[in-house]
Amino acid sequence: MKDRTTLLRLPGAVVLSDHFVLVLTILYFLVTWAIYPHMAGRRNLANLFSNVWPLLALVIGQMFVLIVGGIDLSQTSIMAVTSVLGAMVMATRFDPAKFQHNPLWDVVFSEQGGWLAGSGGAVSVAILLMLAVGVVIGFLNGVAVARLKMPPFMVTLVGMSFFSGLAIYLTRSENIMHLPDSFITVGKGAVGPVPSALLIVVSLAALAFVILNRSVLGRWFYAVGQNIRTARVSGIPTERVIILAYVFSGFCAAIGSILYSARLEAGRPTLGRNLLLDVIGAAVIGGISLFGGKGKVLWAVYGVLFFVVLDNSLNKMPLEFYSIDIIKGCVILMAALLDALRTRIAASQVVSVAGT
Repeated sequence: MKDRTTLLRLPGAVVLSDHFVLVLTILYFLVTWAIYPHMAGRRNLANLFSNVWPLLALVIGQMFVLIVGGIDLSQTSIMAVTSVLGAMVMATRFDPAKFQHNPLWDVVFSEQGGWLAGSGGAVSVAILLMLAVGVVIGFLNGVAVARLKMPPFMVTLVGMSFFSGLAIYLTRSENIMHLPDSFITVGKGAVGPVPSALLIVVSLAALAFVILNRSVLGRWFYAVGQNIRTARVSGIPTERVIILAYVFSGFCAAIGSILYSARLEAGRPTLGRNLLLDVIGAAVIGGISLFGGKGKVLWAVYGVLFFVVLDNSLNKMPLEFYSIDIIKGCVILMAALLDALRTRIAASQVVSVAGT
């Protein structure tokens, strides 16, 4: 009888496991590898992992907002506006035929490049500017949600529309090329055998892990997401916690912008336009709850791995672009249903333990 009870509980234990999504990723990769042998080719694996790092930076930032019960739809627009602002500062030259009618021509940049073009600190200042803009936008989102009590969905949706439009206005839809080689190295270079992007995102993940698991602030994040009223009564500065979550999300979006811009060797006003589905999808697939109060850095890593492998495999199949979007949407929906199932199983196990 005891063995039978154990067998009945086994599926629930597997579903609740922190490594469940990793197991799914490995199984899915093996199946697609059997169908498309070049999935495991050296070039494809290198491309696959190069897609992991900037996406993981975005998902880590989104995770903090989801944990406190919010959502940040403005991440991709933060990427776009920071990409063009950073490029305007450090680009070594501009094409007059494309940019001479720009309102910032001869003010911020000219044919000879951005206002710091050629200086030793151009790249450092541009990166700091991109990070600062991401933090400021995140702060504005957080204040609107926490202090003004506006719905997170509406605040960040408006932010997404406004800053995406601003990026296009500032460049008139033109990509800014001729970025310094030292900046491009950030996204495409390596320290020995280790890619620079990997080092940056692993450091970001380590910081996120310490905040969530080794600090009082981390406990506050979870408490606010689980029950904001209880957290407020307990003396937790809920408004400050929510603002910090959005600030961190904006910071991570700027890091993603740096990595993508360096990899693409351009400041792009449309950077990340089609990436929001991937960010939310990877977070949900990893097990980060849309209802707040639940999320781990490890889950973000697993969710990104699964989503990148899925996207990579779908692009190798003879499918139309809309079919790929449909499949991605179905996978995200199933992940949301799985999240609800995991929550129900966990609750039932708590009740059964309490009953015994």
